[in-house]
Amino acid sequence: MSQPTRHTRTRAQESSNAIERIYITMRHLFNRGFYKPMGVSGRALREALFILRPEIYGSIAEEKIELQGLVYIMDRLPYGIEQCQFISLTSDEGYNKSHVPAIIPPKRRRHCYRIDDHQMNIVITRGRSEIYDILTHLTFMYIESHKIMKQVLSQKDNGWNLNRDWQKFAQTATKKGVISESEREVALMHAASFLGRSFEELQSIYPLFAQAEDPDHFIRLIYHLGQGAIHEIQHKDKERQISFSPMLRERLGHHIHGERWAKRIKDTLYQHDKLKRPIHIISANMHSVMNTLYAAKALPEKAAKNNTLALYEALSQKANQALRDRVYAFAQNNGMIYLADESQANIDVQIIDLAKAMPERYPASDQNTPILVVMDYAFGEQAYETMDELLKPYTAGRTKRFMPVASISIMGKAGILEGGKGDIMIPRAHIFEGTADNYPFKNRLKLKHFKGHQAYSGTMITVLGTSLQNKDILSFFHKSSWDVIGLEMEGAHYQKAIQAASKIRGSISPSVAVRYAYYASDNPLESGSTLASGGLGTTGVRPTYLITEKIIAQITQQD
Repeated sequence: MSQPTRHTRTRAQESSNAIERIYITMRHLFNRGFYKPMGVSGRALREALFILRPEIYGSIAEEKIELQGLVYIMDRLPYGIEQCQFISLTSDEGYNKSHVPAIIPPKRRRHCYRIDDHQMNIVITRGRSEIYDILTHLTFMYIESHKIMKQVLSQKDNGWNLNRDWQKFAQTATKKGVISESEREVALMHAASFLGRSFEELQSIYPLFAQAEDPDHFIRLIYHLGQGAIHEIQHKDKERQISFSPMLRERLGHHIHGERWAKRIKDTLYQHDKLKRPIHIISANMHSVMNTLYAAKALPEKAAKNNTLALYEALSQKANQALRDRVYAFAQNNGMIYLADESQANIDVQIIDLAKAMPERYPASDQNTPILVVMDYAFGEQAYETMDELLKPYTAGRTKRFMPVASISIMGKAGILEGGKGDIMIPRAHIFEGTADNYPFKNRLKLKHFKGHQAYSGTMITVLGTSLQNKDILSFFHKSSWDVIGLEMEGAHYQKAIQAASKIRGSISPSVAVRYAYYASDNPLESGSTLASGGLGTTGVRPTYLITEKIIAQITQQD
């Protein structure tokens, strides 16, 4: 009698199930109010992360410590978080009115407050995506800390024993004052032993952890990670804990920050009598639209010497702040209103009157001259909150005014599944990962608009978090009939808000033009090309401005 065939799950299916478990677990822990990430309550998250083995966290499932993954998360978490036993995720509860200084990570604009030696509070203003992002990074950080502990701590009959490498390393890490070059090198030699990395590797990555006020942050980071795990094992009252404030749990999903953010934009448009003219919303960075419209006029001597691309590359370099200041000042004098965020949505806005920005195109301003509303990048689910609030009617006194939105253009960075950094992706639909939700749309941008630059057309998948992706899932999506060309975090959320406003609520015209284009920041299917491998540098300048120029050309009907 033949044996029944046993179904063997593929790695893609295992990984997909792991992502689903991670998000179910996170929601459960959030509703519970607190948990211990390395305790029983955090076990499901840790196990799912080990099964998933995200590309961005590299060697998470191996004994050696993952250095590039640590660089990535420490750029997105507040300085000193590894020293804190207690981490509290809170709503906007007025900490900015205190005398405690805010700590803002280099690559995530979130406000964090070290309220004492043992506690870090992180203010959540971007919704569930931000919570998922932080909890995933913290879980990875604690897993790495326990790797260190397992290499340096052993149990003897008479108690615990720390090996010699750790003891010598700890002497340097806890030293007050400047660490000399020779002391640093000796400390790294000891660290190489318990980190499972070569001395050469540690030396090369050392500067990536440096802070202006702490050039030796790497040594102290490794020490506090290891020491925190050692304390957890030796003393039950030293276990690290993550909590969610009651106000955060009550407010989450209520669009508090998005509503404040959108109201200020509408108030400004109304005060400057711009709500009667066609409004074109652009989600992009805070430099490409401004530079495209103003840079050549603000810097005529630079524009004469260089081609347009060279001018944009010069403006992207950190050393050229004076040039950027000149462009910004010129823009403010020629039709640009800059709204630095005050809502804690962390999304700045530029309102640009094309009658003043492009007098050669619009010599006589009338009610048909476009107004641009350029919003900085949203984060995950925050894209729905902000776009949903922005597209709602505006009330002035007793009068309700519909927003005269003529087009919505979304430009952003995304992971690409075929091609490399700097390539362009033109989507025709967004799929929301983990659900059956899909959002097809008519994209006014086409492949033909980017001849001469490597570009791809297909479906984009909107992921729950870039830090949770692995090759198996992405390969499945790329090779399947879904024809996925890339992944990002906001597209489906934007389109959900646009379709609700145009097809259900009727607050904007159903014929509003929609444009989506992304340029590749990484290829997670290629080793060494993930987000943790570093930024784009000048590689992103050309696709950024190609997309921007095409969007502006279509808005001004010159294409």
